[in-house]
Amino acid sequence: MPFPTEVPLDAARTWLEVPDPAWDPAHTPEGPDRVFRADLTWLTSSWTCIFGRGCPGIYADHPDDGCCTMGAHFTDDDDEERVAAFVAELGPEDWQRRPDGETVAREVWVETDDDGARKTRRARGGACVLLNDPDFPGGGGCALHGLALRTGREPLETKPDVCWQLPLRRSYRDVERPDGTSYQEVTIAEFDRRGWGPGGHDLDWYCTGAPEAHVGASPVYVSARAELVELVGEAAYEAIAARCAELVGARRLLPLFVHPASAAGDGVVGGRG
Repeated sequence: MPFPTEVPLDAARTWLEVPDPAWDPAHTPEGPDRVFRADLTWLTSSWTCIFGRGCPGIYADHPDDGCCTMGAHFTDDDDEERVAAFVAELGPEDWQRRPDGETVAREVWVETDDDGARKTRRARGGACVLLNDPDFPGGGGCALHGLALRTGREPLETKPDVCWQLPLRRSYRDVERPDGTSYQEVTIAEFDRRGWGPGGHDLDWYCTGAPEAHVGASPVYVSARAELVELVGEAAYEAIAARCAELVGARRLLPLFVHPASAAGDGVVGGRG
């Protein structure tokens, strides 16, 4: 059963479409080749990651694992190779389950699932092998996340793509205009429990719909700036962020659409009037 305080996410939302800032009407007067579509209700919500601060995990029998229980699938070979370079930097003080020796064989931390996809290996009876226990002296949680913080990097540099993107969701589709021209639509939205596929409904808890996780001091578009810039680019981010700021300010005067979990927990950035 879902965590009892999750709220339904199918509520009215505010969406924004931003033409690619690189679009030059003089060269393509029919319109931009790419349009960014952003869920402002999500991006202006007060969600924040509460791993280690009350997160009960996505499965009740793994309460300390957060969303790392199943390991992380790599998006492609480049993703795996990038992560491999940082795994090589992990010492025993960083990674609880690091085997002895100067180098770590790939099969220690990577496995192939039943569908032939590559992913981080799960420790025996546990979660991702790169996840440290809460009482590990080097720090609980993802060893790669800890490495980033220790070395002054953004965690998105060291972690698998799916890990640093959650709970942001980027998707693509081709849209045809009435005149027969088309453009690519890039959507930035909330990765809710349905984003996990049919299995998402079997999760015992998921954070984006839980008021307990909507306690951030800053809205998502601010706290996840680095991740959003990586997903859409600096110029598109600035255009989206400007509209997010306007929406947050307008909530002081008008009851505009607020994320239902932020509203339920009263973690509404900008207030509700």
